[in-house]
Amino acid sequence: MKPLLSALLALAIATACRGERPQDGDQFTAAADFERLVDSLAPDVARVAGLEWRQPPRAALRTRGEVRRYLLEKVAAELPPERLEGMAASYRLLGLLPDTLDLGRLLVELYAEQVVGYYDPDSAMLFGVQGADPAQLRYLVAHELTHALQDQYLRLDSILAMRRESDRQAAAQAVLEGQAMIVSLQAFAPDPAAVTQPGFWDLARGAVRELQGGTPVFKSAPLVLRESLLFPYLDGAEWIVWWENSPLADSLPYGARMPESSEQILHPERYQAGDRPLVVRFVGDTAGVLYEDTMGELELRILDGQLTGRDSRSETALAYGWAGDRFRTVGTPDGPALVWYLAWDDQRSADRWLAGTGPLLRAQGRVGYRTTVEAVAVDGHPGSRVVIAPEAWSGWGALPTVAVGD
Repeated sequence: MKPLLSALLALAIATACRGERPQDGDQFTAAADFERLVDSLAPDVARVAGLEWRQPPRAALRTRGEVRRYLLEKVAAELPPERLEGMAASYRLLGLLPDTLDLGRLLVELYAEQVVGYYDPDSAMLFGVQGADPAQLRYLVAHELTHALQDQYLRLDSILAMRRESDRQAAAQAVLEGQAMIVSLQAFAPDPAAVTQPGFWDLARGAVRELQGGTPVFKSAPLVLRESLLFPYLDGAEWIVWWENSPLADSLPYGARMPESSEQILHPERYQAGDRPLVVRFVGDTAGVLYEDTMGELELRILDGQLTGRDSRSETALAYGWAGDRFRTVGTPDGPALVWYLAWDDQRSADRWLAGTGPLLRAQGRVGYRTTVEAVAVDGHPGSRVVIAPEAWSGWGALPTVAVGD
């Protein structure tokens, strides 16, 4: 799983709740010491997670140089140049990324900033970084051992490899990271039950805000990256707390019970009520497509926060009934062109979004570009369509259409 923040978040949350700050200790430099740490924590992690080891976990130490090379390879594999540039172009048009940002380089710097270890689904091994602080590493090992356990019951590589389904992937990662957060905290907590109390997570968010001030790359990253990285850990952990206090607590949110949208994570009651997202698909020609994906409620909240000048995602302004969406960015001689369709639960939700976010999108303005935000039907559902494209784009007269289906 993505190594960024997992151990530090768990450590920051735990120490904040005890009124302490982590202290540096002896560094892990010997592979045998690290393997003993993994072996000693594996039984507790399995007990807290409620899962049994089907195969014993495997572990090894890596140098920071080796970890950085691994991160470079993973970013290149998950985001090859054409996909990375298509994603960056899409988010630039929406105002979520600055035009001058080197997204690939920033992602590597973000992941490398505080890495102390990670679980690699490809090799089914847990890696620790030589010289890592033991306090951080213990939480990291418990966290990543949870992922190793999950990988024996789920196909983590298939979840991480989802394409054109970012919102669904974010929901799945929230379950996986949320469970790992809860397990890693409960494995060390004097009172494990305290971790599942709502007040604990109010304090946790405060601890994370303090943590942000001490990590320069993370602190300076665009809002969409910061909020997207925090979402699976914090919102995922709160969702797992909800699950463990729900009628579903005697099972695990795996397989058919895995949430399908960030909306279901942000609104567990909608998940419990069976409110599933609409699957919106473009119809027809795919020639010239640079990037295509979904936004989901999480990124709608982030967009709202960005457009209104906040330093965090919107928490109150987006009480809209999101039902589904899809956007596509195509290449043109005059620059990329984005077409985005959103479906809503009802007309009131569609009208509110058009009146709130619509004018903010139109107001951004790009030289040589035109932005339209209008009401449309999305296969019979109340909907909205956003187009941000060069004024000279030939596609203005024949915009792509969408349908709702599987």
